[in-house]
Amino acid sequence: MTTLASGTDTLTRDALTVLQPGFTGTTAPDWLLRRLGEGLASVGLFGRNIASPGQLAALTAQLRAERDDVLVAIDEEGGDVTRLEVRNGSSFPGNHALGAVDDIELTHQVAHELGRRLAACGVNLNWAPSADVNSDPRNPVIGVRSFGADTGLAARHTAAYVTGLQSAGVAACTKHFPGHGDTAVDSHHALPRIDVSADVLAERELAPFRAAIAAGTRAVMSAHILVPALDPERPATLSRRILTGLLRDELGYAGLIVTDGMEMRAIAGTYGIERGSVLAIAAGADAICVGGGLADDATVLRLRDALVSAVRAGELPEERLAEAADRVRALARWAGTAGTAGRPAEGTHGTEIGLHAARRALTVTAAPGLGDPATFKPLTEPPYVAALTPVANIAVGDETPWGIAAELIHLLPGTVTGSFSAGDGPESEAGENAGRAALQAAGPRRIVAVVRDEHRHPWMASALDALLAARPDTVVVEMGVPQAAPRGALHIATHGAARVCGRAAAEVIAGAMGR
Repeated sequence: MTTLASGTDTLTRDALTVLQPGFTGTTAPDWLLRRLGEGLASVGLFGRNIASPGQLAALTAQLRAERDDVLVAIDEEGGDVTRLEVRNGSSFPGNHALGAVDDIELTHQVAHELGRRLAACGVNLNWAPSADVNSDPRNPVIGVRSFGADTGLAARHTAAYVTGLQSAGVAACTKHFPGHGDTAVDSHHALPRIDVSADVLAERELAPFRAAIAAGTRAVMSAHILVPALDPERPATLSRRILTGLLRDELGYAGLIVTDGMEMRAIAGTYGIERGSVLAIAAGADAICVGGGLADDATVLRLRDALVSAVRAGELPEERLAEAADRVRALARWAGTAGTAGRPAEGTHGTEIGLHAARRALTVTAAPGLGDPATFKPLTEPPYVAALTPVANIAVGDETPWGIAAELIHLLPGTVTGSFSAGDGPESEAGENAGRAALQAAGPRRIVAVVRDEHRHPWMASALDALLAARPDTVVVEMGVPQAAPRGALHIATHGAARVCGRAAAEVIAGAMGR
């Protein structure tokens, strides 16, 4: 292991050790390498840091040349949330698609292959899977990131994902404890609140986390949510009752507790990141995730100094900080010895497992009165793809492409596409305007309308109304959570917007399954 820089005292070293910062660029900046030499033990990677697998492998090698036991973390859920393939879309369907198939061996295989690819690039900690039960269909931030609304389904697939990922030598970080599924607010923007009883929480939200703990998850990520039944004053990330009393003492979890991004408004907008970080460590967190939006040396030094000052002022017990740092180093030791199986997933070749899973996840429904979907005649002429595009949540990001147009262009050259969104004014009027604009742009071409969570966007439903009234032969592809009633000449639910989900839907539309 790398020898720490001279002059770095134990307290300062431990304060650096518990931080998981990010940075900008595709090579490590000098300040980051310097902090690794002083005790920083973890680095968080985002889409901005990744250009290709080869470049990522070179970057992680650069980090390990400075500190060989560094934890390199990434938010790679697959599906809609991808950093490894941020510019093209993921080769793996996300949780909701896997839940729709409900084959735990398939989930294990997908997670293993995803982990194998991460390990090959030098990544050893993945901030995944999402164990949230998506019990509120209005949820703006979880949705297809969840295995589903059924507690038992979410629990068994969370466990399968954890074992699959860790069998490839990459530590799983099960999130967002104690459960972010029953919220209608995005914690990136404000503090969500879950008003249900402790009994409901125990039976519903906590079941997938109990399954993850039983499966041996190496890390758990806390949620920035207020749960009055557990702690009426502080959000979970800052609550000793939740992190220590519930997660540690009641559920018996002994691994690393990581916070969600401390720059998110649910914490930064109420406590500030420095005070929030001190309170999180005091509550029982072991690692402070920061760097999604704050990615510089000044942030690292501010947080390091805030932790050191809190210890010296008697606000944070020094032994609590030391314990947290020890857990970070313990996970680093596990990651250094876990190795990687380095083999394709069993049953299906590793390079094909994602598409195989996406195909199995499709739900294809014919319009009422048209009988079996098998009677649908695939398109033979290039269509017009009208993408009804909502604002992407921050976890997904707006830089990752989604839809089916790119895949249809390969199968039906000459396919044309356009994107339509809600404008100003009432949503019904905005939707009608979007629908009319799509009709005009399509001309005589067959229309394929692509939506994402139609049930959460009234304007999107109005746009579809306008399209289907004028063109009932329109094919509808839902790439979010399918809650609205199926409609269109053919309705295809992909259960996620990953690139492979678009490919699977395009194959059905063009009759190209098996090509």
